[in-house]
Amino acid sequence: MAIQHMTEAWPDEKTLSSLHPFVREWFESKFKELSPPQKYSILNIHKGINTLISSPTGSGKTLSAFLSILNRLILLQERGELEQKVYCIYISPLKALANDITKNLKQPLKEMKELAKKDGKKLDITVGTRTGDTTPSQRASMLKKPPHILITTPESLAISLTTIKFRTMLRTTEFAIIDEIHSLAESKRGVHLSLSLERLQELINEDEKGDPLPERKDLVRIGLSATVSPLEEVAKFLVGLEYPNERVYRDCRIVDVQAVKRLDLKVLTPVQDIMRASHGQLQAAMYELLHDLIQKHKTTLVFTNTRSATERVVHQLKSRYPRAYTGIIDGDTEELKAESEVLPELLDTNGNERTDEDKTGQGMKGRREEAEKHSSKGFIGAHHGSLSKAHRFNIENRLKRGELKAVVCSTSLELGIDIGSIDLVILLGSPKSVARALQRIGRSGHQLHEEAKGRIIVLDRDDMVECSVLLKAAIEKKIDRVHIPMNALDVLAQQLFGLAIEKIRPYEELYWIVRRSHCYHDLSQEDFSEVVKYLAGEYASLEQRSVYAKIWYDPENGNIGRRGKLARLIYLTNVGTIPDETSVKVKIADTIIGTIDEAFLERLTPGDVFVLGGETYEFRFSRGLTAQVKTSAGRPPTVPNWASEMLPLSYDLALEIQSFRQYVDEMFRAGKSKQEIGAYMEGYLYADERTLNSMYEYFREQYRYSLIPHQKRLLLEHYREGSKRHVIVHSLYGRRVNDVLSRALAFALGRIHKRDVAVTVTDNGFALTAMVPLNVAKAFTLLKSEELPTVMKRALDKTEVLGRRFRHCAARSLMILRTYKGNTKSVGKQQMNSRLLLNAVKQISDDFPVLKEARREILEDLMDITDAIAVLKGI
Repeated sequence: MAIQHMTEAWPDEKTLSSLHPFVREWFESKFKELSPPQKYSILNIHKGINTLISSPTGSGKTLSAFLSILNRLILLQERGELEQKVYCIYISPLKALANDITKNLKQPLKEMKELAKKDGKKLDITVGTRTGDTTPSQRASMLKKPPHILITTPESLAISLTTIKFRTMLRTTEFAIIDEIHSLAESKRGVHLSLSLERLQELINEDEKGDPLPERKDLVRIGLSATVSPLEEVAKFLVGLEYPNERVYRDCRIVDVQAVKRLDLKVLTPVQDIMRASHGQLQAAMYELLHDLIQKHKTTLVFTNTRSATERVVHQLKSRYPRAYTGIIDGDTEELKAESEVLPELLDTNGNERTDEDKTGQGMKGRREEAEKHSSKGFIGAHHGSLSKAHRFNIENRLKRGELKAVVCSTSLELGIDIGSIDLVILLGSPKSVARALQRIGRSGHQLHEEAKGRIIVLDRDDMVECSVLLKAAIEKKIDRVHIPMNALDVLAQQLFGLAIEKIRPYEELYWIVRRSHCYHDLSQEDFSEVVKYLAGEYASLEQRSVYAKIWYDPENGNIGRRGKLARLIYLTNVGTIPDETSVKVKIADTIIGTIDEAFLERLTPGDVFVLGGETYEFRFSRGLTAQVKTSAGRPPTVPNWASEMLPLSYDLALEIQSFRQYVDEMFRAGKSKQEIGAYMEGYLYADERTLNSMYEYFREQYRYSLIPHQKRLLLEHYREGSKRHVIVHSLYGRRVNDVLSRALAFALGRIHKRDVAVTVTDNGFALTAMVPLNVAKAFTLLKSEELPTVMKRALDKTEVLGRRFRHCAARSLMILRTYKGNTKSVGKQQMNSRLLLNAVKQISDDFPVLKEARREILEDLMDITDAIAVLKGI
């Protein structure tokens, strides 16, 4: 069967008749009918077939996964065969989502238990959670009485697989549910999880002594995803290969039911002509429009793209419309009360509801009742990752209870946490990808068959065009391709260490276990061997830098095992892929000017000018977590303000925008009138009259005074600024591709002119700046696509980005131990350590696996060298 799309749903009666009477009675008491995902998938899971379910939020995909599993557990209990062991593992990318699922599972189980009780039967199916928040006592209790369904995260699963007692508990697993799989597949967390699933697959096929079972069993894998493309690639990520040497993927059925929700989408521009409006006019009109939309709806979710923008929007709305957002209108007296008078902090620092008395002696329960009594839903809240857990829980719970009129967030509410009923989603600015737009807008109309209503408010000309084309692509289901990291050698090193800790295994067996993960399906023997050599301590010079062997390898019998008594402890305290981050101090000599993000520092090269605290500074060099600068009064910045969480424009969406630009350019060149071009835009896009008018004026001005750049025309514009020469390259390919092209061109031009060339990168293009005229057109023709990887390797050699990414990879591959014998190494010490290690590994080999991985991560995950090569071939 391999990987197949489901084209026909199972008959409803066949699906329902497969359910135990308790499960069916419970389901029919709650729902009128099976939802589309349930029609296609319940019987698949019942038959033990791997299934990937892709459908919008609120369409019932989570219940699709669990119904068959609950059904199996109830049947086992009825037959007296249900043992106290783990049958199902649910893996969530977020601890908050894991907690949500636990609550949402326990309630149906409680109701099914009542149905069984009425029938004189006993039902006792348990659910347990193991995440980073689980206490030692809770873990110990879980070992004594393992839950039938274990809710966990990718990191906690890896820890459980390496903990002796927990391993025993997981040996009986039959099902693995991976929720929000699209969000995991695109990161190294997903790569790590894919290897953990292969480790789990091996574990369930071993007896308690670690010997292979006579008959091999397959783990049933269920993936739950929002809109993603291509689904075949995500399905491969989910199931992996059965026989890597034959390149045969395990069987999987794809359930793709995206059309179950109607979409009401539109782009809105706050002013009549965005080209002529001042910044102040735009801001005032935007907040007026935003306020008007919020007031016309019951509950609104507003997405920004950064945490700072989230705080700014909440502050501005409260300042501009205090009566609507900072007080509660008393139902009896119409008196406006301050928010702090009525709604106290209802959760403690651990996120639990407080039970203590407040200053006036009134209990928390009484304060909640008063808040609920007086609430006129005139409140707004902020939600993002930098806020405390207690604050986020408070916002989520008030949103569920309908106490908030609006919540403004960055990316923190994109994933499927239950936040109740939302009837409007507003996006402030472009979400940069079609899939992300659908994911965010899908948070509205949470119930099946409800309409998902989304509005994108735009504030600049390029955003206006981008969002208009994005919505067209969303409605036409032209979804951006998912990028899955391949052959990540740092994650491989970490997981090989975990496998060696489990038991002694032959080299070849380890290689094939790894190759069964889709993320390593074409891993070369050479790369695998190099990682084994590193882990086995074959490079004596690294011991001088306190990097010691973690495994032993016997070439004679081909076996690999762990080395050292502390191996398990080292692994358990350093597991995971999320790097430690911190701020970087900016100094002039010994005077601290301020701080910048590490992610901003990695974009700087000596000579770059940036703004901090309203002043301009020239970057000189960095040491550890300190950046040395000098004042640069009067010089314009060469690097735009950049926030670490700013999202890059997807390459696929960029090409759609380029196509639209070409159509418009052809109409201008054909001499079409404003009415004809406007009518074409109106029929092509989903935008309001103001947006269409502003867009026409934007294109008309570009056509009249220059040229409209598009997929068949790369536009270079030159201008002088004193002694400086600038070249603007209008390459609308997204920041990831432009990062590659700009660095490669700057490196080539620097060699040609023997001068430094500064680079400024955006999604819509890049600028090259030097003190001499730059022949960028010639440089483009000299830059060959097949030579681009070599050029980029040299261009990155002494950059901040390589130093920072090498530190991340060194920590993942356990060259740098973040925690050792209870002591935690600060990010500053990790950075200094990584600089020494970087020089050491370069002396061993320029292709040392951790250095090789750092370069791959930069070029393939952070940047997009694959599509950059395609662009060069086109030129």
